[in-house]
This record gives sequence, structure tokens and C-alpha cells, in this order.
Amino acid sequence: MAQATPPRKPKNDAPTGHWLTGGFPQMRNHAGRAMHILRTRGPSQMQFWVLALLIGIGAGLAALFFRLGIDLLQRTAYGIDDQALRNDAHRLPWWWLIAVPTLGGLAVGLILDRFTTDNRARTVSDVIEDAALEGGRVEQREGLASAAASLITLGTGGSSGREGPVVHLAGVISTWFAARINASPMTGRELLGCAVSGAVAASFNAPIAGALFAHEVILRHFSAHAFAPIAISAVAGTVINRQAFGGATEFSLPREPGLGFYVELPAFMLLGLVSALVAAALVWAILRADNTATALMQRSGWPRWMRPMIAGSLLGVIAIPFPHIIGVGYQTTFAALSGAFGLGEVVVFAVVKVLAVAITLGGRMGGGVFSPALVLGALTGLAFGMIATSALPELSGGTTIYAMAGMGAVAAAVLGAPISTALIIFEMTGDFQTGIAVMAAVSLSSALASRLLHRSFFLTQLELRGIHVAEGPQVWLPQKMRINSLMRAPDAENAPAPDLVRNLAMSGRTLVDGATLDLALAEFKRLGGAFLPVIRPAEPRPPEAIGPPAPPEIIGALYHVDALQALNQALSDNAAEEHA
Repeated sequence: MAQATPPRKPKNDAPTGHWLTGGFPQMRNHAGRAMHILRTRGPSQMQFWVLALLIGIGAGLAALFFRLGIDLLQRTAYGIDDQALRNDAHRLPWWWLIAVPTLGGLAVGLILDRFTTDNRARTVSDVIEDAALEGGRVEQREGLASAAASLITLGTGGSSGREGPVVHLAGVISTWFAARINASPMTGRELLGCAVSGAVAASFNAPIAGALFAHEVILRHFSAHAFAPIAISAVAGTVINRQAFGGATEFSLPREPGLGFYVELPAFMLLGLVSALVAAALVWAILRADNTATALMQRSGWPRWMRPMIAGSLLGVIAIPFPHIIGVGYQTTFAALSGAFGLGEVVVFAVVKVLAVAITLGGRMGGGVFSPALVLGALTGLAFGMIATSALPELSGGTTIYAMAGMGAVAAAVLGAPISTALIIFEMTGDFQTGIAVMAAVSLSSALASRLLHRSFFLTQLELRGIHVAEGPQVWLPQKMRINSLMRAPDAENAPAPDLVRNLAMSGRTLVDGATLDLALAEFKRLGGAFLPVIRPAEPRPPEAIGPPAPPEIIGALYHVDALQALNQALSDNAAEEHA
């Protein structure tokens, strides 16, 4: 019996499951399930590497557009690009050199006043804090406002660096990714490390240094588990840079005949000691300017948005005779590396640069300290080289290699990052012999700076804000842990007897609701005892209220053993992360 032939489908009918009919909903469902797994279980190794690549691309693009934005704004404001500004600024009217940074400072002040609580642009120190205390999450709203403020600062005459703002902006990108996948604190920190490595690598065309900077400065430990994704991000950021600006090194040193390099190694080591003194002077000047400006603003009662505007006016006055202070300052660095200045010019330019950087950052205009440290280091090294080669000409080669070594030595002392800074200089020159000179200078500058400054510029900023990241996890971990999650509720089975809790509370031996673990441990050490009541103070009474004040509410009790166990577990988790 013949089998019936099924009817043909019309040619214009799409097959079942075709992407035009059912494909999009299916793809959306698959993507939703994948995102749910990612949020609940965390990323697998391969997924983490993909995230690292995406974050590295985003950080590289952020660094690229930030750099191009500064150049565009500077050309718009001054009518001259950065390369010609140092030589051609004298053609501009004097009042224009004052007006541009003044108006730029006004815009910066209004932005920071509107979008931040403390009128302060975020930079690398905030990224270090957020890596340690906030699970790798940085402030997004304040971060975007800080990036805009720093771009305006550098485009209108501020004398600071572009790398610090880019690092925080990259942190905003990693925070967005971390929020999408509900990342754990460990994963959030590693994503932040990826963002920082991509940003630094893209800024300096230095992938190795970018990866090590994320470990050395931001995460403050080296983790084999995090190295691969951080390296992927650094490579991605470098590719973005090289696609835009080519694969050439940032700096190239002129080859000078008769270089008595190995004989000069003691001179490079002496340069390291001098560079440490210069770095300490720069850090001291910035911190002193910030304290002075804060005191003057409080005494005068002026609105806080005026602070960057006043700083901009001062910078404009300085820029009339010294236009080299305008912007990032890499053209001054190029000139120093080529030996284009005389000894007197170098000394004057270095002193003025320190003054301009202190005014910019003390005036809360935005920007970082990396580029100024490089500029100042190049000037310091060139001056030292001129003196050294003139004192012993028969044993000396050229002076420009001293400028490169000084650049690395001052930057390493300021940033507290000798490894990544030395590698940045090496990758920016591509010269092995220069790398040896830089290492000799960096080692001595870092050693002496650790005695003069005790900690890097970034960690000093955090210490002044009461954040003791430099002391290690045994200090900062208790500062971030709240006792509310550790205490035993009054109705818990293992809670102490209510009469005992009430008697202790009446004697004043209490902890306040929301206190941190470090304060609780200090109280246990001072008062002793197995536990302390946790109270919530009564609401403030109006002046016309009659009768005795309401007693504080007892909301639980914290046992000393629970506090110690929580701290021990936190330290154990931190050690596991470092050695993963």
C-alpha cells in the first residue's frame, strides 16, 4: 500500500526554530539563564577571562578618549595644541592665560559641588580604599563627575596628571560589570585590578607595567589566580593604545657616543637619593597646600565651589612667564630627555612645577600625581646629569640618561611602586641599558623615601582621612566589619540572660548600634567581660519635653569570642585570596 506523501510547506514558511521566528526569544531565554548562573554561582575561569577582556577594552577606550578629550579641550581653549603650547603661549594675551584656567576652575568647582559630598575629585587613593574596604566597588556617580572635572582641569591649564583620573574611571567600568554579575568581594577586587591594568597599560603603552601596577599598588598583593585575567586586560588596553598611536615607544633617548655607563652606576645610585628628597618635597608641598587652602576656605566662609576657581587664577598668573606648567607636561618631559634646557632653566622649571602641582591639587581641581612626578623627575635627573658630567667629564657620557633615571626614581618614591614604575620607564624606552640605570636609581630612592615619607602619596592621603590601609588587613578589616551582624539578638537561644544584659547597660559598659569591630575589640580590651550589650540611643528630645529622658534600647549583645572568631575568619579569607 502506497504511503501518503505529506503536504509540502510553502516556500515562504520559515522552519520551526528559525532565528526569525523563535530564535530571538530563545536567545533571550538562554542569555537570561546564563546571567542567572553567573550572578548566583560566580564566573567560571573562561567567563572571567572574557570579562577581563571586555573590561580591558573598556578601560583602554576610556584612557584613549580621556587623552583625546584633553587635547581637544586644550586646542579649543588656547587655540594651540599641547606640543606647541610651551613655545607659542607667549603669543596669547596675558589676560587669556589667566581667564582660561579661572573659568576651568569655576566649572570644576560647580561639578564637584553638585555631584560629590566633599568637593574632592576621586583618584588612585580612592581606588585603593575601595579595593580594600568596598569589595572592589568604586563610587560611580562621583567617579564620572571626577573624570569630567579632571578633564576640564587638564584641558584648561591645570598642572596635574591624566593617569589617576583614568584609573578611577576604569574602576567605574569594572564596578558596573561587578554589579551586573553580583560579584563577590574577591571577584570584585580582581575585576577592579583588571580595569586598572588596562587603563595604565593604555596610558603608557606598557602592558607588563600595567599588570604589575594593579597588583603592587591597587590590590597590594600578588595573586597567581588573578594574574592571568589582569594580564589579559593589560594586553587589551595596550592594543587600544597602539591602534590609536602606533607601536612605537613613548620616549626614545638619543644615542650618545662614549657612554661610560657602568662606571657611572654609582652616580645613578646617588641620583636615587637626590630623587627621594625631591619626591618628599613634592608630596609635602601638595599636602601643605591642601591643608592651607582648607583652612583659608573655612576662615573666609566662601562657598567651596570657589576653591578650584581661585587655584585656576593663581595658575594663570604663573603660566604667563612659565607656560610649561599648563596641562600634563609631557612636552616638558620630552624636552628634558633631549637635553634642551640649561641648568638654570631646569632648576627654575622644577621649582615652578612643584608650586603649580601643589596649587592644582591643593585647590581640588582634579587630576593625578603620576605625570607631574615624571616631569619633575626628568628635570631633576637632567640637572643632576649636567652637574655630574661636568664634574667628571672623562668618566661620563651624556646627560639624557640621567633624566630618564630621575624620572623613574622620583615617580617610584611618590607612588610607592618601585617595581611597576621601573617597568613603565623600561617599556616606554625599550632600552635595556636605560632599565639598569633606572633600577639603580629607583632602588635607592624607594629606600630613602620609605624613611622620609613612611608611606606613598596615595597611602598618606588615606591615612589623613583616617583609613589605615597601609597597616595591613589586621587593621583595616576590623574597620569595615559592623557588630550588628555579629551580635546575638535578645530572643536568641544562646543570648545572655536579660538581667545581666540590663545591668551591664545601666553601668555604661555598652557598645553603640552600628559600631565597627575595631572599636568593639578596643572596648573589650578596656572593659573586659565575656560580652557587652549593644544599645540604640534614644531619639533626641525637643527642649520643651517634660519628664526623664527615654532609656536607650537594648538590641543585642556581642560576645568577645564571636568578635574574635569573625576577625579570624576575615583574616583567613583575606589570606586565601592572596594565595589563591
